[in-house]
Amino acid sequence: MVSLDSVVKEVLVAYDTFINALPSFAGRFVSLFLLVLLVVFYSVFIWKLYRFIARKNILELNLNKYNRSEHAFFTKLLAGIFYFLEYIIILPFLVFLWFTAFTFFLIILSEEGMDVGSILTISAIIIAAIRMTSYYSEDLSKDLAKLLPFTLLAFFVLNFTSFNVEKVIGHITKIPLFFENILIYLGFIILLELILRFFDFIFSFFGLEEVPNVQVQ
Repeated sequence: MVSLDSVVKEVLVAYDTFINALPSFAGRFVSLFLLVLLVVFYSVFIWKLYRFIARKNILELNLNKYNRSEHAFFTKLLAGIFYFLEYIIILPFLVFLWFTAFTFFLIILSEEGMDVGSILTISAIIIAAIRMTSYYSEDLSKDLAKLLPFTLLAFFVLNFTSFNVEKVIGHITKIPLFFENILIYLGFIILLELILRFFDFIFSFFGLEEVPNVQVQ
């Protein structure tokens, strides 16, 4: 079976061969263009991410509309099951997919000495902070969802001496390390959403869910 390391090495060799075959100015142009594409893809991803993950109720499936039971007990039971499926199973899974994609981007953009464990922690903190603030204020959550990832991008780009195509491609070999701890972070996201939904229910039950709008002068 072909390993990821060998594939990446072959890609690096092919890339170096291609760049060296070009005139100096053309090689620089290709390298710069590829880095620009990476930044564009990351920016588009973050733009999609913040519009999706910063909402308190990400899903609008309304599975409860399929509840056709005419008995009060079964109506409540099915409503509870549909709520569990929508907000405790499906929603955390979608958040986890965005967390995974975000982590992959950070791995590819990271500096040479940065380990995957630190990247996972940073990614988990950012996603968790976005989800938690969405229950308080979606505007605040959207600001966080844009500000923190773009700040990280600015940090990576400003360290331009270590920001090149060869290192970006080389960092792809770190991606399999992510899957070694995948269950831990999946469980963390599920537990976080469960806790947030629980407190959201408590606050709404006591009429404390509304956040007053403060006018900033």
